[in-house]
Parts: sequence; C-alpha cells; structure tokens
Amino acid sequence: MDRALYALEEQVCFALSVAARSVVAVYRPLLEPMGLTHPQCLVMLALWQRAPLSGRDLSRLLQLDPGTLSPLLKRLEAAGYLRRERDAADERSLAVTLTASGTALRSQAERIPAAIVQRLGLPIEDLQQLHAVLTQVIAAANRPGDPSAPQAGAAGQASA
Repeated sequence: MDRALYALEEQVCFALSVAARSVVAVYRPLLEPMGLTHPQCLVMLALWQRAPLSGRDLSRLLQLDPGTLSPLLKRLEAAGYLRRERDAADERSLAVTLTASGTALRSQAERIPAAIVQRLGLPIEDLQQLHAVLTQVIAAANRPGDPSAPQAGAAGQASA
C-alpha cells in the first residue's frame, strides 16, 4: 500500500474539515453584528426560504438531529427571531415560524453571500462547481453501504 495514501495532507476528510472551519471563520464577523452564529444562520436561511416549518422538517432539511437543533431554536427564539409552538393540527409536532424581527433580519443577511465571495476571491463558477462536488460527496456519504468494505482507488488520488 502506498504510504502517501496515509499522508495527512492527502486526506479528503482533513481538507473538508479545515475548509469548513476556515469558511465558517470568514462568516463569523459578518454574522456577529446580527447576533447569529453560523448554525443559527443556517436555521434562519431555511426559515426565510420555507417558513413555517415543522421541527421535524427543519431537522431533515438542515440534516441536524433534534438534540442539536433544539438549542439553536431556543436561542433564536430568545433573540426574538422565531416562535416555536405546538402545531394545532398535531400536538406532537412543533411548528417553527418567523417573527417580524426574524423576517426583517433577512435584509441584513442578503448582503452576506456577496461579501463571502469577495473575501474568498474565487470565481463564482469555481464556488458553484465546489458546491456541486460537495453535494455529490454528501450524497455518497449518506448512501447505505458497508463502510468497512475497501474501495478501489487509483494511486495518487486523495484518500478519504
């Protein structure tokens, strides 16, 4: 087995992890004035696009387990950006809706994507291609299969 396959800098997981932390750090100074963390911003993006949403639908959409989502929703509710209420049609279901303040916050957030693109200094086409590839990686990682089964790979390719 080629030792280069075990090199840290060749690991896809390492590159993804560092890239994710680095990009979230670029978002931080843009989100702080709005009182949002990056995960909270993702919740707000989902709600701006599709509110109202059930807690279950929001969890599925964001690919977050309810135990992770719940504290985010509590903090956003305490900030006055959303309301969590039992669904009148199904008391077991939580309905998440935006408040007027949460809806108004969208106008500030709409400036963020352009600022991120400018800060990264990458062509929008490259970022769109990266998004497409990452979407494929997510789908592949979520596909059922035997994670212990060795996968054939060409020498010189990045390792997982």
